[in-house]
This record gives sequence, C-alpha cells and structure tokens, in this order.
Amino acid sequence: MTAAPTGSLSTDPAGGAAACVPLRAGPLEIVFHDGDLRRIRWGDREVVRRIHGAVRDRDWGTVPGRITGLVIDSSDTSFRIRYTREHCENGIHFVWHAAISGDEDGTIRFSFDGEAKATFLTNRIGLCVLHPIRECAGARVRSLHLDGSVRDRVFPESVAAEQPVAGFTDLAGLTYEVGPGIRAELEFSGDVFETEDQRNWIDASFKTYSTPLRLPFPVEVRAGERIRQSVVLRILDTGRTQQPARVRTGRDETVHIALTAAEPVRFPEIGLMMASHGRPFDAADSDRLSRLGLSHLRADLRLADSRWPERLRVAARDATGLGAALELAIHLPAGTGGDLALVARELGRMKVDLTRALIFRDGCRSTLATDLEAARSALGDCGMAIGAGTDADLYQLNLQPPPADGDFVCWSMNPQVHASDELSIAETPEAVVHQIASARRRFPDLPLLVSPITLKPRSNPVATGPERPVAPGELPPQVDVRQMSLFCAAWTVAMLKALSEGGVESVTLFETTGWRGVLETAAGSPLPERFPSTPGSVFPVYHVLADVGGFSPRSVVPTQATGPDGVASLLLGAGGRRRLLVANLSTTPRLVSIAGLGEPTRVRILDGMTLEEAMLRPEAHRNRSVSIPAEGFLLAAHAIVTADLHEP
Repeated sequence: MTAAPTGSLSTDPAGGAAACVPLRAGPLEIVFHDGDLRRIRWGDREVVRRIHGAVRDRDWGTVPGRITGLVIDSSDTSFRIRYTREHCENGIHFVWHAAISGDEDGTIRFSFDGEAKATFLTNRIGLCVLHPIRECAGARVRSLHLDGSVRDRVFPESVAAEQPVAGFTDLAGLTYEVGPGIRAELEFSGDVFETEDQRNWIDASFKTYSTPLRLPFPVEVRAGERIRQSVVLRILDTGRTQQPARVRTGRDETVHIALTAAEPVRFPEIGLMMASHGRPFDAADSDRLSRLGLSHLRADLRLADSRWPERLRVAARDATGLGAALELAIHLPAGTGGDLALVARELGRMKVDLTRALIFRDGCRSTLATDLEAARSALGDCGMAIGAGTDADLYQLNLQPPPADGDFVCWSMNPQVHASDELSIAETPEAVVHQIASARRRFPDLPLLVSPITLKPRSNPVATGPERPVAPGELPPQVDVRQMSLFCAAWTVAMLKALSEGGVESVTLFETTGWRGVLETAAGSPLPERFPSTPGSVFPVYHVLADVGGFSPRSVVPTQATGPDGVASLLLGAGGRRRLLVANLSTTPRLVSIAGLGEPTRVRILDGMTLEEAMLRPEAHRNRSVSIPAEGFLLAAHAIVTADLHEP
C-alpha cells in the first residue's frame, strides 16, 4: 500500500465504487474498497481488519448495496470520503449516507446515517468493526460499557463457543495494544454494540456489531425510520515509540517462500462429494476424475427420502469406478426413526470399499449420543469407521458438542457466511487453523475430518423462515459463478495448506461434476447466461487437485510466505520427491522467490494466459512445462505455479 495521491476522486453519475484506493491518516495506512475501510495498519501491525456498514435480512443474509455519489478527497496524511449506498432486495429497501474521515493524528471517523424506504423485517442494520485474529487472539483488551464501567479482558485464544463473547456486551468502546506503547481506542455510538468470534465460520476476525443478539429478531423497520451510528478509531501513543515504518509496498517487492522450523505433517485424505444434479458420469468424466487419486466419494443418504437406496447404489457404482472408497453422510429423519438396519442390509449386497459413516439427524445441530450408539449397533459389521459431528459449521458443533466416543469428529466449512467479496474470502484460510486447534482441544484423542468444503453455504442453519424459492433465471443460492474461476483454484491451495498443516485426517472438497464441482458435464450449465461454462470443460480447481492427487503426497513440509499479503504456498513430500504449489489470492501480481527450497525442474503455470487450454484441453496443459528461476518469478493475479523440486 502507498499513500493516496493528493486530490479528489469521484464516481461517474451512474455510481459505482472505486475498486481499491490506498489512503493515509497520519501514522495509519488504510485501503478503501467498495465503501469499506480495510486493513488499517500501523507499520506492520494490523489495527483493524475492516469497518463497514451492513444490512441483513431476516435470515441473516447480507443484502448487497449499490454505491453512488462517491467522492474521495485525500492528501499524504489525511482523507475525506462521502457516498450513498442503497440496499434493495426481496422487499428490503434501505438507503444510508457515509461520511468517513482520517486525520493526520491517526483519528478515523466512520458515520452511518440511513433511512428505511419501505417497511421490512431485518435482523441487523448498521456498522461493524472487524478485529484481526493474528494481533488480537489471546491479546488483552479494555472494554468500556454503556453503564460507564471499565473492565480488563482478553480476546479468546481458542474459538469461543458463546456468542457474543462472554463479557463483550453493552459496549461503548474497546482499547487494545497495537505495538509497544501504542494502543488502538475504538468508540461506538448510536446503538448497543457487542463482539462475536467469527472464527466459528472461518472469518479471520472478531466482529463488533450493533443490535444485541439477546433482543428478539427479526424486527420490523418501518418506512421512514432513521438509523444513525458512528465508529471512531484513535491511536494512543505514550510517546515512547517512533513513527512506524511504512508498510512494504509495490508490485516489484518479493514474496519469499521459506521452510519453517515445524516438522512435516501427514497429508490428509482428499475426496469429493457426489454431484447434486443426479446425472451419471460419462467416459470423459470418469477418466478425468480417476486421475485425481481420490481417497473417497461422499454420498448423502437422507433416510426421510424413500429414494435413498437408489442414491446409495449410484454412489457405490461411481466410487468403484473412480477407485475410491465411499464416505456416507447418513441423515436420520427429524424427531425419531430412520432404519439403519436397512442401510446395513443394502451395504451388505454391494461390493464397494467403505471408509466411514457420518451420522446426523435432521433438525439437530450435531450428532446425538443415542443416534451414534444406534449406528454402531446397526452398522458395526460393515467395516467402516462411525463418527459424530455436524453437517454445518463449527458454530453448530460448539453450540451442541457431539459425543466424544465416536471414531472421529467432523464439521463443514464455507467462506461466505458473512461476506462474499474476494478480499474477505481470501482471508478465510487464516481462520481454518484456529478452528482445527479449537476442535483439537475439545476432542484431543479423535481424528478430525472436514466434510464438505464448498464455496457457498449448502443451507442456512440459522434461518428464521422457509427457504425462498429461486426466481426464474437466477442461480440457486448454493452456486457461485466463481466455482470455475482461477480465484477458486488459488483459494483451494490456501485451504489445503491450512487444513494439512493444521493436522486434519480427511477433507472432502466440492462436488464431482456440474456447477458446484471440479469439471463441467457434457450437457453444460443449466443457466449458461448466468453460469457461462463450456460443456465438457474442467474448472481450474481440477488442476489443483490433479497436482496434489497425481503426486500421491505423504506429507506436507510447513512453509511460510513473508512480504506482501495474498500468497499461499503448499510444499508436498512423497518419498524423496517434493512438489510446490504457490498461489496468488490477490488481484495484484506478486514477485515470488523460492530460493532455498530446491531447484525447480518440471513447472506448470495456471494463469490468464494458460486458462483456455487448461479448461478446454486439460491433458495438453498438464503435459506442458516451462522454466522459472528460483530467485524470483512474477505470479499474476490469482495464478498458480506448480513446481517439482530437486531438494537443496
């Protein structure tokens, strides 16, 4: 980041926010992105991850907003920003005006002044402040409360099960140390604020927000109702510190990938889910998927649906064809019931490798002890592990811990519970390690499984009403057009790094085929105007899994990247061989050095230049090789380099 150029920036009359603008407020460096203040830094220390305004619907969905009238006045030491944001979707119509300033003494003010243009139900409207987990997890913090009391507290080290975080309620302010002698002081006004631990949903932050969870929701907002809030950030300096060094800047600055002192760890088993569209594999699908070296195929058996035996038979056929074992997610009906003995009889008729059964019950947050015992009794002779957990995120596991006497514990992950922009998604792998560590503390003796990982939520466990029907011509809420993007592939590299270095036993990623999978079907997209894939193509994430599965890794050698943000590295070991994947999750090209890791031999680059061949002629792409210098190579936005290495 660099200081914004002196002057004024405004949008055109039709509106639209500047993509990314670097700013300064005295000693602080800030990025303004799509109406939000992000990555507020004092030197190399992140003070605040994000300040933004949010409008949530009755099911906690974030209602997108359109920015108009954006004006930015900035200098080398200060800035002023104004804009209007309109949220209009599914009966919600809310408009608010932002006034944001940064002064040369390091004071930042963010004001939110809004009005409802219609009457609607909502769970929350207002400002949110995100606190970075690297600097804050386990750190001391002083809380100021609405009654005037002041308390010394600690941000949770382990992921907090209680939401909001115990003691972080009725807040008027928070103060925490940024560096030696430097404190960040946050002041909240206009509503009652509290703090939650967003690591429960792999957001890499703690969030301070308005409208306490203890109040009933959803609430009705009447047309004409006004909502006004503000957040003030001040930097308090005891005078014992020097002005911070500028944050490292520039696209020509090198990201250095190096080994850490940590010992190699076992690489997890990797599997995929059955496709939800129900179409069988064709010969090309089977051939391409079989090259991924999959450990397992996950099949969801919903025993409330009488068609589950047919789905089981299809799953067994597909898993056998791929040379993979079958992972069964067995969903018992809500309330009571579910004939697990019938499941055992069906499995007894099949010739298929079985690896494990995940036991869930519809309407329950996680596995019940009685259901785990019933599954052991009915399925114990089927030759597979039987475990407990949740089909939702870690928060559900924390709210209702499953029994600890299963063969394993499982939960799922997705990066879009709270935010859908690429900057926020790119941050989520940082929180994965925190989730794994938290689960390990709760279940110290059990293998940990993450199944499945998807780009969007598969369901909404906190919805207050029935799921809305999908409008004609719209994508289902579980589908993200970025499934077929380079960004999804780069994010997957970062996730595999976090999951493997965190120590999970097994990971299930995405579906096999279709718009939630790793390759497109021969029939193509059901909505090509909204999901414009090419029939029979592979998605970029396919090549990530092929690079991993085709290498048959036995271990991961922990690495770290120093320098500009946004680069992930995954170093795999197999016998005496090594394979390195380096991914750029940012939109800025990065110069990367892998000197010291070994001499790169066979190298493949997946980027905008090679994307067409990689998707349409994947076999030709995988046979292509280029050379790169270990001392430094340019990694384009969202690009991935895969290099086989001679050990140094």
